[in-house]
Amino acid sequence: MPELPEVETIARGLAKRVTGDVIESVWLGQKKEPLKSPAAEIAAALEHTRIAAVRRMGKHIVFDLESNGLGRSSSSTKGRKAKPPSKQEPRTAQWIVHLGMTGRLQVCEPDAEIAKHTHAVLKLASGRELRFVDPRRFGRLSVATTAAFDATGIEPLEIDLENFIALFRGRKTPMKSALLNQKLLRGVGNIYADESLFRAGIRPRRRAVSVRRDQLSKLHSSLKEVLKEAIALGGSSISDYVDADGEEGFFQLQHRVYGREEEPCLVCKTPIKRVVIGGRSSHYCPRCQK
Repeated sequence: MPELPEVETIARGLAKRVTGDVIESVWLGQKKEPLKSPAAEIAAALEHTRIAAVRRMGKHIVFDLESNGLGRSSSSTKGRKAKPPSKQEPRTAQWIVHLGMTGRLQVCEPDAEIAKHTHAVLKLASGRELRFVDPRRFGRLSVATTAAFDATGIEPLEIDLENFIALFRGRKTPMKSALLNQKLLRGVGNIYADESLFRAGIRPRRRAVSVRRDQLSKLHSSLKEVLKEAIALGGSSISDYVDADGEEGFFQLQHRVYGREEEPCLVCKTPIKRVVIGGRSSHYCPRCQK
């Protein structure tokens, strides 16, 4: 599943390519799983709107949309004087995309072959199409029209040390599970939790309540460090992840523990171990992490 760095990379790429473009029409497939909002509601919210911005919020990609009568012509009754156009406040909405396990957003030319498992096609005024493709159908498409969308949890790249430490105070869950809890920190997933815990020297099974303040301080800086490095390298291409341009990321080449079971630790040469915590694989060095 794409995590914070992958989603951030995709959102930045899309922002460069489609910001300012206008959505002329929307086609949605027949599969119900990807649609978190009703199809008619999604189409009504998107059509004839301008893409004002594209950004990441947690693991979601948020398209901020604006409309002030775009694509709609005013009409007058025969024999009556037409009323001057009134000033309208721009109608705003948000299109929220969660990529799930295998979701992709592709900017394509209209004559490009439509990939199997395409669930949405947005025709843009620029002549291009924005397509949502998701073979496993764990991704979700929704809209927010009455209130701004807000994901749960705090952005890990923005949280200060004191608030970070407070998140884990008194918690008896394993540190790995706490890092993956989207109600605490949004966007952190399996890869970056493992890599951050390694750099901080904390075992994934260690109970959060037992971790000292100085260790949490190290984890706070390690998490931000790992996420920023991964964003700079375009994320981790483990399976089928590609960015908005169809390019793979390179941070997988920098993994120190994730996916390296039985391989020697890059620091002490001890074989990396893999355990399952809460149904998720966790990788760590039994010597470097306590």
